[in-house]
Amino acid sequence: MMKKLSHLDWLESEAIHIMREVAGQCANPVLLFSGGKDSLCLLRIAEKAFRPGRFPFPLMHIDTGHNYPEVIKFRDKKTKELGERLIVASLEESMEKGTIVLKAPDEPRNKYQSITLLEAIEENEFDCCIGGARRDEEKARAKERIMSFRDEFGQWDPKNQRPELWNLYNAKVHKGENIRAFPISNWTEMDVWQYIERENLELPSIYFAHQRDVVKRNGAIVPITDVTPPSPDEKIENMIVRFRTVGDITCTAPVASNADSVEKIIMETASTVITERGETRLDDQVSEASMEQRKKEGYF
Repeated sequence: MMKKLSHLDWLESEAIHIMREVAGQCANPVLLFSGGKDSLCLLRIAEKAFRPGRFPFPLMHIDTGHNYPEVIKFRDKKTKELGERLIVASLEESMEKGTIVLKAPDEPRNKYQSITLLEAIEENEFDCCIGGARRDEEKARAKERIMSFRDEFGQWDPKNQRPELWNLYNAKVHKGENIRAFPISNWTEMDVWQYIERENLELPSIYFAHQRDVVKRNGAIVPITDVTPPSPDEKIENMIVRFRTVGDITCTAPVASNADSVEKIIMETASTVITERGETRLDDQVSEASMEQRKKEGYF
């Protein structure tokens, strides 16, 4: 009697198929790995798609220089365990070259990641970037195809998307163009956490409830760090929080939570009505069009 496949089995199977399509169709792909939960799922998918051999692509992280140390430490540890090559493309290097010029020393750097990413793609001649974006994260990401085309300037045109009928994916590009591939595009935040639980995946500690000094600013919880100091009139509180998503410190806020295990996070995720980016990404709250504009400029 055949085993009945769960919804996670189907999602995993689709993601493995997409990952292998990238490897088969693209000459020089790269997998974007930040140390976050979504890209961690991509690593497990890659293991199931290609082990016991090496991955047919390196890993790459676009480092703003303002990342949570717990995540960077986990990123390096995981890469070493896998024995895979990690490319760190640094905004600091782009700033030294003069391709990124901050308006102020304390300006958030998240929006400048597109510049460093495009420079890394050109330097390494990557023709495909595999990312962990999901359609449920944000409206602009819901417009993406699985294989999302970028022109020779690294730009994305939501009105110029290729059809993907019957799960047939087209990664063909001319020299200088590239594809962004999203194997877990059809996953939700709940799917990611259930997959993490099923696969018993290790995570950076900041995903779980912990005590942290914060201030409440414009309706969000803002962690106190060297790059996000409190203003003189703000009251510092020590709260039990966790992060639903991780990224640049200046734009990633935690949420109040007592969920200190994956099981508790799943229960908490089931009851929330706010998307993770809507609740925790400070930069995306400025404008609903902010993400779409960044993606048009080359953001992942």
